[in-house]
Formats: sequence, C-alpha cells, structure tokens
Amino acid sequence: MNRIMKQIPRDRITSPHITELMEDEIFVFGSNLQGMHLGGAARIACRWGAIMGQGVGLQGQTYAIPTMSGSVASIAPYIDEFIRFATLNPDMRFLVTEIGCGIAGYTPADIAPLFREAVSIDNICLPERFWEVIL
Repeated sequence: MNRIMKQIPRDRITSPHITELMEDEIFVFGSNLQGMHLGGAARIACRWGAIMGQGVGLQGQTYAIPTMSGSVASIAPYIDEFIRFATLNPDMRFLVTEIGCGIAGYTPADIAPLFREAVSIDNICLPERFWEVIL
C-alpha cells in the first residue's frame, strides 16, 4: 500500500469482493440505461434488489449509474446525481464498485476523476484504484 493510501481510512475503501451488505449499505454499480443487469457488478446487484428494466438510481440496496452510454462525459451527470443523493442520505453507506471499468471498457484513470467531489463525503466509499487516481 502506498503512502497516500495509508491516509485513507480503510472504511472508505470499497472491497473488490463484496459478498454481503449490512442493513445501511448500498451497492453502487455500473449499468446500462435499459437496466439489463446481465453481467459484471450489475448481475451481482440483482441479489440486493437491482430491478431489471431500471438503469438509474436507487433500487433495493443498490444504486445504478449508467456507464454504457457512449462517453465519459455522458457518465458525469449520473455520477453528479449520485453524489447529491448520497449527500442527502447520510444514514446510508455507499459502496462504489469500479463502475465503467469492466464491460464498459473504461479505466480507473477515466472514471475516478468524476468522483473527486466524493472525497469529502464520509458515506461514500470508493475502490482503491479510484482513490489512487484521485489523490
């Protein structure tokens, strides 16, 4: 672990292998606008309430952020909306997965900067590779 990562509290780093959720935790995953949760983290999200046909927002203990819409710029408004939602719901703990870095084909260097505003929001946890880019 590098020096910068030692400065981040462990409870702000999303585990790369989430297998269960606490009652207040929300699994944040990359989706497509059609809400076809057939692969990657989207498929896993179905076990915690992701709704087939709903590609954006809170669903059960999950939150969908569309990442398959064409460009990083098209993803940004959905991440901004998510950050606003998380700020308004401090009783929830959001576990952001490496959205966009699987089937969508982006890298942490592409997506992580979109979460820069989340650094100061205590109830948003980010993947280690996102933290490494942001900090």
